[in-house]
Amino acid sequence: MTIQLYDLAAADEARRFSPYCWRTRMALKHKQLDFETIPWRFTDKEAIAFTNQIFVPVLVDGKTVVNDSWRIAEYLDQTYPDQPKLFDSAMAKAEAHFIGHWADSMVHGSVSRMIILDIFNQVDPKDREYFRTSREKRFGKSLEAVQAERESAKDDLGKALVPMRRSIKEQAFLGGEKPGYADYSVFGAFQWARIISSYEILKPDDEIKEWRNRMLALFGGYAASYLPPGA
Repeated sequence: MTIQLYDLAAADEARRFSPYCWRTRMALKHKQLDFETIPWRFTDKEAIAFTNQIFVPVLVDGKTVVNDSWRIAEYLDQTYPDQPKLFDSAMAKAEAHFIGHWADSMVHGSVSRMIILDIFNQVDPKDREYFRTSREKRFGKSLEAVQAERESAKDDLGKALVPMRRSIKEQAFLGGEKPGYADYSVFGAFQWARIISSYEILKPDDEIKEWRNRMLALFGGYAASYLPPGA
């Protein structure tokens, strides 16, 4: 049975924009596993009720259900040990986990401030009330006010990316000469912005763009095939 991945979609079903789902998509491609994605939207709670979860990604592999991108990555390595490994060692796994936490706390916040209104404009109409209410509660201001400060958020992102920028000057990927789960953890945020917004979240001369292009080219251009708005 083909692995199924419940994956966050905008009003346009082709716009699969969750950074966490993209972590899992890239992990599945890395493992060379066949899978199909099932579009899911914020208010489609009943569609995944059988999994006892209310958020995606949710992976269904036969009778096994796994949620949370990190737990899914662990499951894939444990269940398919003969496929390319996401974590070559306990140390590599610990480092990838750290980088995932760093991306969650230092990257996602700045990116969301740059594209939050664009997300609202792209989500399915049935999701808009939920999205606006929940995000405005989180930010303490309107979506319009949050995104109006996107240039400041871009500066903050640039500062947060300093350690990553230094790393990729010395090697092609965060995982070394080959990509690993650490790269997928960060790339999810960039793919999130690319798919949902036409706004460029990096400054014109940022070296991170070269790494992002390498990530887009992986697996036969898999991520690049999800075209940005207007393409």
